[in-house]
Amino acid sequence: MRKGWRALTLLAVVASIGGLGTLAVGAAIGMGGSDLLKLASYLVPALVVTVIAMSLAGPLLSRASMRQRFGTVALVGTGVGLANLFVLAKTMFVSAHDATLVGVLLLYSIGAGMGSALAVARSSASAIGRLATTARELGEGDLEARVGELNGGPELSTLGRTLDEMAGRLKEAQERERRAETTRRDLITAVSHDLRTPLASLRAMVEAIDEGVVDDPPSLRRYAAEMHGSVNQLVALVDDLFELVQLEAGAIEAETRRARLGEVVRSAVAVVGPQAEEKRLALVTDLNGAEDATCSPRMVRVLHNLLANAVRHTPADGTIRVDARRLPTGLEVAVEDTGEGITSEDLERVFDPFYRADPARTGPGAGLGLAVAKRIVEALGGRIEAKSEPARGSRFAVLLPP
Repeated sequence: MRKGWRALTLLAVVASIGGLGTLAVGAAIGMGGSDLLKLASYLVPALVVTVIAMSLAGPLLSRASMRQRFGTVALVGTGVGLANLFVLAKTMFVSAHDATLVGVLLLYSIGAGMGSALAVARSSASAIGRLATTARELGEGDLEARVGELNGGPELSTLGRTLDEMAGRLKEAQERERRAETTRRDLITAVSHDLRTPLASLRAMVEAIDEGVVDDPPSLRRYAAEMHGSVNQLVALVDDLFELVQLEAGAIEAETRRARLGEVVRSAVAVVGPQAEEKRLALVTDLNGAEDATCSPRMVRVLHNLLANAVRHTPADGTIRVDARRLPTGLEVAVEDTGEGITSEDLERVFDPFYRADPARTGPGAGLGLAVAKRIVEALGGRIEAKSEPARGSRFAVLLPP
């Protein structure tokens, strides 16, 4: 209601300014005071009629199409001109010959005005139709729908670009949601698979002991060792899951703790030492004078994951190297092995959580080690790179900022 009054007020103000302009033109062409007063007596009723007519036409035009609205505006403008001409001719402000000539020109302006109004309305209506169609398609779930370039004026073009940008953001959000859902499904599948083996082993051994199938000390000690290994496997899986969730939640912030690289490498190598010795693998460390370089203590976990992956996939009597060097851009620490290697297709996804399509990713664990290592390195502001050739080995390089 308030908006309707504002529109009528604006119309009255604009019409009043037009009337004053008409009086000013009359004074400029030499009309006397009495003539100007008489002209004003005609303009005031015309102004009142115009405002009343528009107040009545407003509700009708609000339900009309854009072509009908523009056509009505063109007709109203020309109709007002003809009415004014008629009044001027009757009051002898204009001669009959001049009134006829101007009337013909005004009648021509009806066609020109209607044509222009319909042309403008057509382009605007087409643009609005495309906007409505695209919005409907987006609402139905087609996030590929786009408005594209519109020729309906800058306002509608801006609206179209805004709608396209919104559709792009919705598509990105949907893709992120799909990736998250895929990750959740992979998590359930991978964890279920990797929990089943150690739990089944533990259950079988516990039942064997509980039912007295095994009771001699040597067998009990062997069962205890196997149960210890299964428990360690479960603990490692839970630790990987817990750390991955922490990293996803942004738990790693700017750290103040620092550790010497030499100590970090020794700690990581010591953890995998027994497994490497069991497979007769040579563990070679060459830090190239970077022993005193400092880094985050979390690098122990990164190197442990890389070394454990290398030990798991390097055949017996192979070699695993840990190299380091200082660079102008920071510090590089690399783990290189002579193992099975990874195909170029699988190398692109080797850091994806739970990705185990390549034979080099099978075996114990849920495929989280490399994913956790990458998340830690990126949280520390660095990056991790992988190079590999099937049957020739792999090299994982961690580059840390200074």
